[in-house]
Amino acid sequence: MKHCKQIISALLVALPVIYAPNLLASGSDRAFAVTITNITKGEIFTPIMVASHGHRVKLFSEGAPASRELAMLAEGGDTMPLSEKLLDDGALDVVTTDNVLPPGESVTVYVRTNSRNGYVSAAAMLVPSNDAFFAVNGVRGPRLHRSKTRMSPAYDAGSETNDELCVSIPGPPFICSGEGFNEESGEGYVYIHSGIHGIGDLPAYTHDWHNPVAKIKIRQVRHEDD
Repeated sequence: MKHCKQIISALLVALPVIYAPNLLASGSDRAFAVTITNITKGEIFTPIMVASHGHRVKLFSEGAPASRELAMLAEGGDTMPLSEKLLDDGALDVVTTDNVLPPGESVTVYVRTNSRNGYVSAAAMLVPSNDAFFAVNGVRGPRLHRSKTRMSPAYDAGSETNDELCVSIPGPPFICSGEGFNEESGEGYVYIHSGIHGIGDLPAYTHDWHNPVAKIKIRQVRHEDD
């Protein structure tokens, strides 16, 4: 694991604070500052999508099938289809970070908010895995200058079988570099992921986790505060 983290550190630059590109130009003077921390031992978060929206928007329902857009994120780390779906469903703002997030690191994302869009969602794939992801699924944001912290388990999208074989797992080439999303089916519904068991190419002692896997702190701020 030490060797793995040294390789990751060598490949990644310092993770910056990520701002919504249209935040200051939007006319809105409030934003949610969403800080995500990777608290796993050996899993990397793909670029993280964060959204602000109303109370009716949800990424998924546990025990129900994942949408195709969520499956694309959970299997291949592709946030664009889910981002576009959220915007079509009425989300106010959706931002994706530019880099992966290794174990023990944090990144902060800013998304706009207003009186009608006071909820936050966030998601990213865990690699290496077949279709594991962490998520904040429609959490009501805090009031101005207050904060709220949530711990996220790893979810299984249920869209791909957990064979733990590198041929079916994307990611950095020093771990796995297989395929991302495919149209094959898995368990058929979203549930709490049970971790890495060492049945394929992934050693459990390196990549297994015990939930939760992510810490998410949400603050509401004004532009002049940060």
